[in-house]
Amino acid sequence: MTKTEVSYLAGGCFWGMEDLLRKIPGVTDVEVGYMGGETKNANYNIVKTGTTGHAETVKITFDPTKLPFEELLVHFFKIHDPTTTNRQGNDIGTQYRSAIFYTSNEQKDAAERMIVRVDKSGAWKKPVVTQVVKATEFWKAEDYHQDYLVKNPNGYTCHYERNINF
Repeated sequence: MTKTEVSYLAGGCFWGMEDLLRKIPGVTDVEVGYMGGETKNANYNIVKTGTTGHAETVKITFDPTKLPFEELLVHFFKIHDPTTTNRQGNDIGTQYRSAIFYTSNEQKDAAERMIVRVDKSGAWKKPVVTQVVKATEFWKAEDYHQDYLVKNPNGYTCHYERNINF
């Protein structure tokens, strides 16, 4: 039986994040939704207002024997700009913030180490503003958001993997 781990990452619009994260060897499942706010039963119509405290988030299930959490974070820091507060591309608001919602102390420690590593590398010209916060309830997004760029290959995304190293 394969051992899996779950991680929750927010880095702007969840469509582009989901599409890139699903392609990483060792990722077994991705799902988009909302995390980090106080509103129960979060949904797109209320989260898009930027008043709920939720971030568009990707739930990633992965095999840590094939993809260590630290390596997942390397991809995360390459596919979005972790130096912009509440913004990715044209998307502006708290729902588009950069955040790592950790599920264990090991994930928290790895996230904090990775931020130091990314900052020290100088790959990004400004300091990382990614939040590292304990995972809260994940509210699965509506079905039309799931696998959006698979269903709509020419759909909007501001995400791509940059050729940078940490």
